[in-house]
Amino acid sequence: MKKNILAAIYLICTVTIATAQVPAKVSTVVEAEVSFNKLVAKKGMKEGFLSVADADGIVFRPKPVKITDFYANIEKQAGSLSWTPKIARISYNGDLAFTAGPYVYQNGKTDDDKVYGDYVSVWRSDGDGKLKLLIDLGIQHPEAEKDALIDFKEPDASKKPVLNKDPFNGKTIILATDKSMNQALTLSSLGAYKEFLSPEGRYYFPGFEPMTGSDRVLKFLNNEAISISAQTISGGRSTSNDLAYTYGSARIKKGNIVSSFNYVRVWELDATHKWNILLEVFSAIEN
Repeated sequence: MKKNILAAIYLICTVTIATAQVPAKVSTVVEAEVSFNKLVAKKGMKEGFLSVADADGIVFRPKPVKITDFYANIEKQAGSLSWTPKIARISYNGDLAFTAGPYVYQNGKTDDDKVYGDYVSVWRSDGDGKLKLLIDLGIQHPEAEKDALIDFKEPDASKKPVLNKDPFNGKTIILATDKSMNQALTLSSLGAYKEFLSPEGRYYFPGFEPMTGSDRVLKFLNNEAISISAQTISGGRSTSNDLAYTYGSARIKKGNIVSSFNYVRVWELDATHKWNILLEVFSAIEN
C-alpha cells in the first residue's frame, strides 16, 4: 500500500516538474491582445483598459500614471481604436510578454479623421497566471504603405531557465543595464546602440514607421544626427531570466531643438548571457 502511495506521489511530482519545464506559448499573449482589442471595440477604451489592467499597469499621459487611476477618472473616450499584433514574444515561464503592431484611431466618419501609428504593449501574469496589461505606449506616423510581417516567436525550448526563488530577483541587474545604456548615450548615441541593440532590434520613433535591424537603426540615427540623454525610472524581469523591460524619460536633441520623450525598452538575453535591446519605443511628450 505504501509503495503504491509513494509511486503515485512520485508520478504527480514528475508530471508537475515536466509541465513546469515546458515553455509557454506565444499564442497566449497574442490571444490576450486580440481579446483586448475586441473588448475595446465592444465596450470602449475606458472599460477595455480597466478590464485588462495589471494592478501596477501604466500608461503615459504624458508622465507614467497607473492605468486604473487614469481611466477611473475620465469619462468615456470618444472615437474608436483598433490594432493588430504583428510582433510577439513571451518568456519561457510565461510570466512576461509583449506584442507590437499597427493601430488606427478614428474620431470621425471619414478617412481624413484617421490617425495611424504603432503600439507596444507589455504584459505580466497575475497571481492566477493570467496575463494583464503592464505597459501601453505608442507612436504616430503616416499610414504604412504595406502591411507589417508577422513575427511571433516561441521561447527557445532547448534553453531551460534557472528559476529564481525570489520573483523580484534580477530587477537590480536589468535596471543597472538600462542605466549603463543611458550612460553610454551621453558619450555617443551610435556607440550605445552598437553595444546594446540586438542585431534584430526594433526601433520605434514618432513620425517614422518602425525600423528593424541594427544596421537600419544606426543609419537612421546617423542621418538624423540626434543626441539622446535618458533617465531610468523602473523595470522588471521574467522569473525565467530571458525577457525584461525598462522604461524612463528622455531628452532628444536635433540641431537646436530639444524635445522630451518617454521610452520603453524590451530586453532579451543572448547566448552569451548578455542583455540586448530587442525593442525600443520613444513616445513624444506633448507640451
